[in-house]
Amino acid sequence: MQKLLLSIDKFSTFVGQAFSWLIVALTFMISWEVFSRYVLDQPHPWAFDVMIMLYGTMFMMAGAYTLAKAGHVRGDVLYGFFEPRTQATIDLILYILFFMPGVFALTYAGYFYAAESWAMHEHSNVTAEGPPIYPFKTILPLAGAVLLLQGIVEVIRCVICIRQNQWPSREADVEEVDVNKLKEMVQVKDEDIASLDKFIVRGGATK
Repeated sequence: MQKLLLSIDKFSTFVGQAFSWLIVALTFMISWEVFSRYVLDQPHPWAFDVMIMLYGTMFMMAGAYTLAKAGHVRGDVLYGFFEPRTQATIDLILYILFFMPGVFALTYAGYFYAAESWAMHEHSNVTAEGPPIYPFKTILPLAGAVLLLQGIVEVIRCVICIRQNQWPSREADVEEVDVNKLKEMVQVKDEDIASLDKFIVRGGATK
């Protein structure tokens, strides 16, 4: 079971990292549009629509990746003090009551929303030469499906944690700097830092 969960984590990570490259395309496009508008005096009316679609695609397709890394915002004022079994129970209730119905509705309604857009070859009406938006609307059910799959994994993790009172492991990824691990790597103790602080304070007082 753990191998299956980690495999889906890897899939969500791959999808999120693959679509994250859209930020590079978005950066180049914004830079070119600014240059074209203010230097060449040749603005493109469709550029703003395309920028929104690129950013929206990247944002939506990163949802499952963020969930796999437990990176979504949560109210952690009291949650962090609970034991793992209590945390898992709270998460499981919230997943069942809010997350799963909402994401399922997004996937289900998004499919028909995208299908209708493809049927009429819908274009943006913000500008006269609006770009096609039916590929962008296809991202709705696609992102919803990937997020729903990752949500099922999180529900299973909650059940495992309730039984074992310990969270199962996740797919490793880039993390923020862990100060304690950094201290272990450079073999520095808190006592050494405290003594260094005293030395700095004394040196400043002497000056």
